[in-house]
Amino acid sequence: MPIPEDVTGDEIDKDVRQELQSLPKTLAEDVAKNLVMVARLIDEEPERAYGYSRVALRLASRVAAVREAAGFAAYATQKYSEALAEFRAARRMTGTVDLWPMMADCERGLGRPEKALDMAGAPEVQKLDKAGQVEMRLVAAGARRDMDQLDAAIVTLQSPELASNSVQPWTARLRYAYADALLAVGRESEAREWFAKAVEADRDGSTDASDRLAELDGVEFVDALHEDEDEAEAPAEPAKADADTSESASANDGDAESTAPAEDDGDKD
Repeated sequence: MPIPEDVTGDEIDKDVRQELQSLPKTLAEDVAKNLVMVARLIDEEPERAYGYSRVALRLASRVAAVREAAGFAAYATQKYSEALAEFRAARRMTGTVDLWPMMADCERGLGRPEKALDMAGAPEVQKLDKAGQVEMRLVAAGARRDMDQLDAAIVTLQSPELASNSVQPWTARLRYAYADALLAVGRESEAREWFAKAVEADRDGSTDASDRLAELDGVEFVDALHEDEDEAEAPAEPAKADADTSESASANDGDAESTAPAEDDGDKD
């Protein structure tokens, strides 16, 4: 796959670059460039990102960072079985538990929420950092909802991290998930409160909390582009009306002209 000229491979994280040092220099550069493309495209063009991840995987399948990138790209394109296999491979290579929540979410994607819940209660969760533990909580709540255990999902999300007033990278998503769970059981006023709190914490627009809040408040958004197109087309109808009026006026003029001689004849008499 083509690599843009502005991509050098130096953009990758220093830890990944260090992993690639086990490869021949030219090969390491090629792999690095493909990993840069994965990171660049995964949010907006996940299918293309997946393509670049497959190239990197073909070039260096024994590098943990490559397996991890391949896992994230597969996950982004909802290839959950493939993503799970790559995450497991990366975990075997590194011996870390960082990918545990992602692996559990893949189980959800594969229609196995019970397995995801089992993983949420495994000893590996205690080895996760705070962000990882919050992510695991989100996955577990999602699994509860998959199983129609809506009240249990709400309880799962109730935590010190949710109650905290400090804003962390996970705060917006945690508050959003809680609001959505409340709304699912009909607790609309509470849901509105938590969607508002999610908006306050969502500094980079990672959720659509503002849209959800507006929806609850009954606010309707108008597509400005669509409205402009309608306005541009609107004159077509009046133009037709003007033409009809013009024709009617012409007809009236004709009638006036046809009666005028009769009036003149009357005057002569």
